[in-house]
This record gives sequence, structure tokens and C-alpha cells, in this order.
Amino acid sequence: MSRDCLFCKIINREVPSEFLYEDDDFVVFKDINPAAPVHLLIVPKKHIRSINDLQKADELIISGLFMIAKDMAKDQGINESGYKLLFNVEKGGGQEIFHLHLHLIGGWKR
Repeated sequence: MSRDCLFCKIINREVPSEFLYEDDDFVVFKDINPAAPVHLLIVPKKHIRSINDLQKADELIISGLFMIAKDMAKDQGINESGYKLLFNVEKGGGQEIFHLHLHLIGGWKR
């Protein structure tokens, strides 16, 4: 855990947030600045700064992010209409919170 990391504080319930999903390794909550009707953040509890900081031992975390995204898309009713999965990496890639997280974005009416 990083003491100054917003997502670590959310995970540790130091900053209020409603979890839509939680297990031993991950939490899922709504983005506070949604880019779509459904915009969830899937966050590992282990503090990993960004994609660039992943280690071989983190392979299960990466696969877990995608499996939870698939399940959450179904729970949100967007699995068949379609959705986006997005990692922002470093400042130049749009990363604002330096704790690895996956955006699940969708729900547009077409």
C-alpha cells in the first residue's frame, strides 16, 4: 500500500466509495467522472503503480482484471451491446491515479 495513493485509501475504506464488487484481491467502483453511462474502475488491492511496474508474479492480477471486467459487463447489462476496456499508462497516456486499474466503459444507446 502507498500511503498517499487515493485508490489505496479507497481500498482501505479511508475514503468513502461504494464497492460494486470486492474479493480478496480486487475492488470495483464507479468512476467519479464517468465517460459513459457505465464507467467502472476495476482495481487490484495490491499497489502496482502502472502497467510499466508489472512483474511476472503479477500475471494472475492481470487475468483477474479481465475476468472481473467480463463479469461486471454482464452484471451491468452491457455484455452484449458492447463495451471498452482501457488502461491508461503514465502521464502521457492519460494516467492520473498511479495505482494500476482497468476502466470498463459502455452503456451507450445506439
